[in-house]
Amino acid sequence: MAMGSAHAATLNVQNGGDVTSLDPQQMSGDWENRVAGDIFEGLVTEDAKAHPIPGMAESWTVSDDGLVYTFKLRDGVKWSDGEPVKASDFVFAFQRLMDPKRAAKYAYLQYPIKNAQAINKGKLDDMSQLGVKALDDKTLQITLENPTPFYLGALTHYTAYPLPEHVVKAKGDAWVQVGNIVTNGPYKPVEWVPGSYVLTEKNPNWYDTASLKIDGTKFFTLEDLPAGLRRYRAGEFDILTQFPGDQYKWLQENMPGQAHVTPFAGLYYYVLNSSKPPLDNANVRKALSMAVVREAIGPQILGTGELPAYSWVPPGIANYEGGPAYVEWKDMPQGQKIAEAKKLLEAEGYGPSKPLKLQLRYNTDENHKRVAVAIASMWKPLGVEVELVNSEVKVHYADLRAGEFQVGRAGWLADYDDPTNFLDLLKGGIEMNYGKWKNAEYDKLLDQAQTTLDLKARAGLLKQAETIALKDTAAIPIYYYVTKNVVSPKISGFEDNVKDIHRTRWLSKAE
Repeated sequence: MAMGSAHAATLNVQNGGDVTSLDPQQMSGDWENRVAGDIFEGLVTEDAKAHPIPGMAESWTVSDDGLVYTFKLRDGVKWSDGEPVKASDFVFAFQRLMDPKRAAKYAYLQYPIKNAQAINKGKLDDMSQLGVKALDDKTLQITLENPTPFYLGALTHYTAYPLPEHVVKAKGDAWVQVGNIVTNGPYKPVEWVPGSYVLTEKNPNWYDTASLKIDGTKFFTLEDLPAGLRRYRAGEFDILTQFPGDQYKWLQENMPGQAHVTPFAGLYYYVLNSSKPPLDNANVRKALSMAVVREAIGPQILGTGELPAYSWVPPGIANYEGGPAYVEWKDMPQGQKIAEAKKLLEAEGYGPSKPLKLQLRYNTDENHKRVAVAIASMWKPLGVEVELVNSEVKVHYADLRAGEFQVGRAGWLADYDDPTNFLDLLKGGIEMNYGKWKNAEYDKLLDQAQTTLDLKARAGLLKQAETIALKDTAAIPIYYYVTKNVVSPKISGFEDNVKDIHRTRWLSKAE
């Protein structure tokens, strides 16, 4: 029987949320990262298993004290308009990222760079003091505040992508419009219909275009998971980045090998708005957390076997000797947890005659809805009355950032392999600390860990911080993520990995 050969084709991906911008400094979601990592490339990029490999930089050296990284750019690297990619494009991008006026949501991921935090917080207004220098067109030097064991991994993140200085200066904020935008990754965007899709095609000026097996990718905005699965079955999508949990068994039986469910570095949690009553009360927060029957969620509510989370940092993260800290009541029998939770609420004056009324917000998605309904019913025996509110992902996260919520669903996927990537989410003054929980001792321990070279001692400080956050119920960890991709048998090169990053450059498609 003749086999269809792999040939250049368009990859159709159900991408989830709506891409808000093609500017890597204005992104915040995994659905945006999927597009960004195809059209831009940093000094360091990811291989098929999401490990760091050389990107725009062909090589680098690190000084003995771990503070100075010197990168040599590859020969002849170009933007999609044919202009050279220069070391100064990286300097321009990092300075723009740290400009307080631009309010880049994820600027803090590059705080390891010398003076980055001081500049971004408006405490230092001399941009030339940022530790990023172009020694010549092909040599970039990055100086860090302290030795940072995960820094090469952090350079794969979209906050570390270069920007085309010549275009941004000429076009201002309109530089990201299709027609103006130039990019330096394997692909370039050729169409972008907000609310609908982003379409890319090969970037002929990328250094390794000859190796690309896929012509371009169409990233479809679609948050309706049952509709996504129907369209996949009809052949409209090659990859689903999510599927309804209750269809896992069906997929295993009817489309064996196509559902990819593997553990990865991510946490599903509920944020508690601790800036105002009633959730400014640690006992109320603790009662709510204790009443969540985490063991039921992965196997029964979702059906995909997510693991119950009793820590803030998922197990298996690098540089965290002995694994994460856990809540002290983790192994208490469930009946005892409920009794204890009731007692805590009664002590704060809540009960059948004065129920605790809460609004629980989640972004539109069948799986989030299932979890919210289940948790609302777990809280019912405590006399908690829950109103469920859902909105699309952009609106949902805007509400969380604005503090317009009481309890809100959130999720975090590791940007780099280190516990600080999770612990920073609870730090004072960080935009992603939606619940505005604040603890001076916690912040101090994280700052101390930043300057601690001994990895074992550093892990000890981080664990002390995690213990404080768990004891005070800064938020409610619910489960550790598993990937939920569905991949057509036509696609090869798709490698499951703990970061769930799958760049188009490693894939091919057979007809």
